[in-house]
Amino acid sequence: MAEPSSSLRPSAGEESPAAPPAGGVSRRALLGTAGATGLVLGAAGAGVGYAAAPAGATPLSSVGSGRAMFHGKHQPGITEGLQARGHLVAFDLAAGAGRTEAAALLRRWSTTAGRLMAGEPMTQDDTDVARDAGPSALTITFGFGNSFFARTGLEKQRPSALDPLPDFSSDHLDRTRSNGDLWVQIGADDALVAFHALRAIQKDAGSAAKVRWQMNGFNRTPGATAHPMTARNLMGQLDGTRNPKPTESDFDQRIFVPSSGEPAWMANGSYAVVRRIRMLLDNWEKLSLAAQENVIGRKKANGAPLSGGTETTAMDLEKARADGEYVVPINAHARITRPDQNGGAAILRRPFSYHDGIDADGTPDAGLLFVCWQADPLRGFVPLQRKLDRGDALSQYIRHEASGLFAVPGGAGDGEYVGQRLLEG
Repeated sequence: MAEPSSSLRPSAGEESPAAPPAGGVSRRALLGTAGATGLVLGAAGAGVGYAAAPAGATPLSSVGSGRAMFHGKHQPGITEGLQARGHLVAFDLAAGAGRTEAAALLRRWSTTAGRLMAGEPMTQDDTDVARDAGPSALTITFGFGNSFFARTGLEKQRPSALDPLPDFSSDHLDRTRSNGDLWVQIGADDALVAFHALRAIQKDAGSAAKVRWQMNGFNRTPGATAHPMTARNLMGQLDGTRNPKPTESDFDQRIFVPSSGEPAWMANGSYAVVRRIRMLLDNWEKLSLAAQENVIGRKKANGAPLSGGTETTAMDLEKARADGEYVVPINAHARITRPDQNGGAAILRRPFSYHDGIDADGTPDAGLLFVCWQADPLRGFVPLQRKLDRGDALSQYIRHEASGLFAVPGGAGDGEYVGQRLLEG
């Protein structure tokens, strides 16, 4: 699990400021990341699809009015801020289904995603679950797994970056909940809006594909804190402090496949590594506050490095105590995952927490649905995880239980569907 950004909401890993006064501009309109990502966030207002209201009605709250654009240079769900509710779903193509069926499915999914993200109902058989809500910053993102290419006769188009991830010492993987032909990420700031999108995507799959696995997650609700801040995970730690930001000059280089990249159909796309990481909370919560902070290398209260300063202060890796020991322990998670300690390797973390109940022995089944984005996983996630394998103090308090790697093509233009350049190229 890479290190737990501290700018405003549009950067992944952060929460929203409190809601503006009634009738004011949506915070997403004020804080959107259109310039850096090609995706536009803004206030959808009361005139969008399901949000339509009679004259004189109270307008949508800022949470409901937030809207992300489906069509654009990149797919949605990568650079937007953390959403309150998420669903990660993998599908396998049905027996006998191939390239033709996959193309028809992606066309259906793209049409549905475009409508739902605009706050509009499905074209038919809508369940009405989200009838009273606005778009609620809904994003729907689609990707292809390694196995998809053999199933569709497109082996020559499979990117080398999609080669299976190596084994890691922290892996205790359930293969039935890993990988898959197709992957869908759904996120929204309202649980019913997210569930509505999930059901729509599942129904659209029809006979072409069946669900392989599904994982459900959550984050803090936008506006729940007095000011914008990095989100916390279930260990209570601020999680996402060193996330790369769209304002950084090399952000696109690290996160997105260049427009001239190979293969051509992946231009402006990215690669998602998905890991279900159980947190061994019973063991973690037995540690003293000081011990927890030494494991991470940061103060629990405010995310500041143990070497001093605030959350955004650069960590002083050479600072030592009177006894000669480093202030930030040599095996601290934050030390090990620093890009300057890993040849510049960087990932954009955009996770959800999860809690799936209690095991028979009373152990909580809870942790992190880790999703990270990078232009090439062999230069992003893999070297970081190998470094963590060699001595991360956090490793004894977590367990990787499921894994997937997916190629997420660039965004669809108007009149296009996601993956069209692959499936019709």
